[in-house]
Amino acid sequence: MSGSNKKIKGCGFHHLSMSVKNLDESIKFYETLGFKERVSWGTPPKKTVLLDTGDGNYFEISQAESPKEFEEGVFKHIALRVDDCKAAIELARKAGAEVTVEPRDVNLSSEPSIPIRIAFFKGPDGELVELFQNEET
Repeated sequence: MSGSNKKIKGCGFHHLSMSVKNLDESIKFYETLGFKERVSWGTPPKKTVLLDTGDGNYFEISQAESPKEFEEGVFKHIALRVDDCKAAIELARKAGAEVTVEPRDVNLSSEPSIPIRIAFFKGPDGELVELFQNEET
């Protein structure tokens, strides 16, 4: 999917990550709204599911491991789709962002395994932003 951002090639919204109290109930709830499970990885209690909202954007939901996770809110981070994770993190760094995770390759332990490249930075108000590069989602 190609975006119209002139500075970060391929940039657009990819997913919103959140912790949920009951993963199975949340999956059922969002499926009744028309969301479809695209991929999942991990095993309970650390299972994560990527639900397609219907337009190629996703809700990433993970089982909360403790009530403490909700002290800062249910939302964990937002993710931007990018074509070049390294170039995008350098642009964020030059803009003054605190880089919390340098670009790295990860294989989601889904079936089949999906290779991704990710990086994280904090925005000006401390919001956590993930840069998400892959061909599968």
